[in-house]
Amino acid sequence: METADTTGRVADLLHEAAETHHVVYRIVDGEDPDWASWYADWLLDHSELPDFLGKAPVRSHLVHALVELDRAHPAAGSERWEDAYARELAERFA
Repeated sequence: METADTTGRVADLLHEAAETHHVVYRIVDGEDPDWASWYADWLLDHSELPDFLGKAPVRSHLVHALVELDRAHPAAGSERWEDAYARELAERFA
């Protein structure tokens, strides 16, 4: 699978995860200090992420990557966070 194709698919999954997370945590307006763990669980257990990457990342590595990306994202400029994260996740784990 091409990297651009993988990146696009992962970006779509991240968008879906964000929408799902917001629904699950709507009572607190999406506030979840442990959001990266929730995203990692959802991505590994309820999405096609392992298929798109060719293997399932180690959960703790995925959580760590998401936290690192969250800290770095403001430097990404006008790019959608899903696209920035997806590109980096595909590079790290595919």
